[in-house]
Amino acid sequence: MELILDIFTGICFFIGSLSIIIGACGLIKLPDVFSRIHAAGMIDTGGTAFFILGMIFQTGWSLITVKLILIGVFIFFTSPVTSHVTANLARQKNILPLGKKIGKIL
Repeated sequence: MELILDIFTGICFFIGSLSIIIGACGLIKLPDVFSRIHAAGMIDTGGTAFFILGMIFQTGWSLITVKLILIGVFIFFTSPVTSHVTANLARQKNILPLGKKIGKIL
């Protein structure tokens, strides 16, 4: 049983690492701040969720599991909020998405 949990943990860590690396590549390759916000906001939440799931497999059912779940819930709600705040600040500073003109923004 312990071997199966170790395999599931390794798979979760691999998927989480792959997600974070893909998000980092997106931050480098995407052209404007709004595209980068989307890459960072979506991928870091998913990658972190897989890391936390892998740690939950290793801890079993204990107080540590409850703490990990609370950390996951906190990240699940704060990551979209920080993405929204960053996009709102970029909009207030008149940073335009690539290919848009000033007259087309509300």
